Amino acid sequence: MTSSQNLASPSHSAQKPSQASIQASIQGLIDAHKSIPGALLPLLHAIQDHLGYIPPAAVGDIAKGLNLSRAEVHGVITYYHFFRSEAPGQHVVQVCRAEACQACGAEELMALAEKTLGCASHSTTVSGSVTLEPVYCLGMCASSPAIQVDDKMHARVTPHKLTQLLRQLEASA
Repeated sequence: MTSSQNLASPSHSAQKPSQASIQASIQGLIDAHKSIPGALLPLLHAIQDHLGYIPPAAVGDIAKGLNLSRAEVHGVITYYHFFRSEAPGQHVVQVCRAEACQACGAEELMALAEKTLGCASHSTTVSGSVTLEPVYCLGMCASSPAIQVDDKMHARVTPHKLTQLLRQLEASA
């Protein structure tokens, strides 16, 4: 599974998990992955799948658990655009920025999304309802431009369609 195939937002409950609960979850995932050769990427994906992000405070525990340096872990997290270091909004909107989508208007869609939401790429709206992210291929090149909202793909997205989707997301939050 590629990183762009598993981008659904984590479920949001009315209560935020405690720091102790988050640490216990991360430690459980470290324990489950530490004996796997090349465990770092699968572990980071597991943590993000579980929490929706990789807490910066977890870098030391991950490094210790996998016998890596903090710099190695931090370097991988920051190298890949997929990984987040902050919790996402209730909904995650990803605009494909790969070549086929760029040729069909993705840059304009990203600019429109930033303007409509009032937040930059890699950011979350003030209300916490939507996180806007670029993604570098959704695998829908023949149906460009494409976006993904939580786990639902949208093809041949027009500015009008994008505006409607964004307004629906903000209204539902």
